Amino acid sequence: MRAARRAALLAAPALFGLASCGIPPTGVVEAGAPARGVVPTVRVYLVVDGRLVPVPRRIVAPVDAETAVNALLQGPTAQERALGFDSALPGLAAARTSTPPEATAVPAEPDSAPAPADDSAEVTTRGGRVSIRLPFGSAGKLPGLAVAQLICTAVEAQRIADPGGGELTATLTGQDGDHVQLTPPRCPTV
Repeated sequence: MRAARRAALLAAPALFGLASCGIPPTGVVEAGAPARGVVPTVRVYLVVDGRLVPVPRRIVAPVDAETAVNALLQGPTAQERALGFDSALPGLAAARTSTPPEATAVPAEPDSAPAPADDSAEVTTRGGRVSIRLPFGSAGKLPGLAVAQLICTAVEAQRIADPGGGELTATLTGQDGDHVQLTPPRCPTV
């Protein structure tokens, strides 16, 4: 009996070895790029047929109000423009290029706070207030739709960055020091 058991125990691995014969080895299976992490996406508000529309845009920086506003100030991408999106902000009617425009020095008015040295906005958030310092013009002379684009973009990004922040107010300050303070409009959602 012991000999039969021993023979059966030795025969089992041999049978498994023979059963695996005939399966050819495979090489590396190409199945696309490796998985990536979460791509930061910010919602900018663009214009279609005279109304605001939230548009997701991929970014390389962390999502905050300043990143969102500066993404908006780059204007619609060529792809967004092809889909009919536009901007009411001055100077952003042309599609942006794949590379950011060169920074240009902007002289500040003597009686105003210093403006950014390039084409980007400075956005600060404190308490329930979002303050946007624009790198151009007068905040009081912006069309209502342009103001809504800026405010909705900044406020929605701040709500994502600080979900429990409560009600927000916003202040826009132009390059000339003129400022407008307002409660954010009702921004459209996706």
